[in-house]
Amino acid sequence: MTDVVTNLTLFVLAAFLGYSIITKIPATLHTPLMSGANAITGITLVGAVVVAGSGSSTLATALGFLAVVMATVNVVGGYLVSHFMLEDFSKAGGDLS
Repeated sequence: MTDVVTNLTLFVLAAFLGYSIITKIPATLHTPLMSGANAITGITLVGAVVVAGSGSSTLATALGFLAVVMATVNVVGGYLVSHFMLEDFSKAGGDLS
């Protein structure tokens, strides 16, 4: 029971920290920072796959699967936003491909 409380506390603190950091980033910097966030989310995706495939408990497998889905959506969305941003820059002046 103590491990559950500790892990839940760490999760809640990480969620608050992440939210407070993201809300302080200006809109002009959001898209360029997406590439770095995609790299970090890729690492998260690998960890989520490991947890989902561990089979240690049904809860771990379910939460691991949920983490895989959310991290995949984040990575794909980040690359799409970066792709559209680069298209806008290439229309504006030069060829970035």
